[in-house]
Amino acid sequence: MAQNALACAQGRGYTRRMANVSLALGSQSYNVHVANGSLDSVGFLVSRTRLTGRVALITDSHVCGLYADRVQRSLEDAGYEVTLHVFEEGEAQKHLRTVETLVNEMVAAGHDRSSFVVALGGGVVGDMAGFIASVYYRGIPFVQIPTTVMAQVDSSVGGKTAVDIAAGKNLIGAFHQPRLVVADPTSLSTLSPRVIREGMAEMVKHAAIRKPAMLGELRALADEIDLGFTLATINRLPQIIADNIAIKARVVEADERETKGVRAYLNFGHTLGHGIEASVPYGSLLHGEVVSLGMRGALYLSRKHCGLSAAAEREVLDTLKALELPLTLPEGVQTADVLARAQSDKKFRNGQIRFVLLSDLGNPVLSDAVTQEDLREATALLRTGY
Repeated sequence: MAQNALACAQGRGYTRRMANVSLALGSQSYNVHVANGSLDSVGFLVSRTRLTGRVALITDSHVCGLYADRVQRSLEDAGYEVTLHVFEEGEAQKHLRTVETLVNEMVAAGHDRSSFVVALGGGVVGDMAGFIASVYYRGIPFVQIPTTVMAQVDSSVGGKTAVDIAAGKNLIGAFHQPRLVVADPTSLSTLSPRVIREGMAEMVKHAAIRKPAMLGELRALADEIDLGFTLATINRLPQIIADNIAIKARVVEADERETKGVRAYLNFGHTLGHGIEASVPYGSLLHGEVVSLGMRGALYLSRKHCGLSAAAEREVLDTLKALELPLTLPEGVQTADVLARAQSDKKFRNGQIRFVLLSDLGNPVLSDAVTQEDLREATALLRTGY
């Protein structure tokens, strides 16, 4: 199993490969440091950013028992005073009530505008801790330490922070760029194959919109997820993860606040996917799994409206299938629910669908040609096998 091989790699056998990606955002520029074993170097890496003050280390109840001690020790060894703040794991906790609880803890611990936040965990932790940093004392710095595939290749980079409300995901949030991102691929050792796969859905998305050659590399990795990553693969992970981060970084640099239409390309598969995610019982589908379904729908619409070739569609779908990501809707999902939920998604503007399609692999377009009937057709397609 992948997690066993990665666990063995922690501390022996692997090469401490390092890859860095820089985001050029003017005064908000920062680096993403990707290296096996870098959890133990967090304090040194943070000190190089010249951040000072006390640290509020925010994590969830699962990650806390795995990595909080290592990260806290590293920060303290670098001279930082750290307080630990833990909330129950899970997307269901990503709401304003949890934010209020954590903020009250930080106030009680004496944190002020000279403090900074360190977010340790997956996308839920990063989104919520980043949001807290964006509003605490009207904004304090924060550092991202992502520990899932999804967070390392996607959500930790780009400065989007948010919490969920009943009306939809991530509807309350802020753009707040981190000062530093530290991604340690060996922290993926504790992930189940299912969670690894769901994170790789975002890699497929990146390949589809920017780097089609990566699709073959992802298919080659698919067989190792259950059998166990080889040391050679573990040593390649920093570069694979950095390549994905670089794709997102270049898009973010071109359109940091999603005002030019470029950053919207990162939403390929997400509009329909979010509609599906909101229409199924909580936890029955992971985020990357609904993105996989959304990409299948988007590929169908890309053929219909943008002339995407059948061969290009098939290459993406074959990659998703190799990764054992879902391509068929679960039983009981109602089309009306999917469409209604999709319309509350942030990709709608003034009631108009803003849909990311592909004219070819590596060539995304932002289309306003997609209709409600198109979405019904795409949803119907998802009831058929591939």
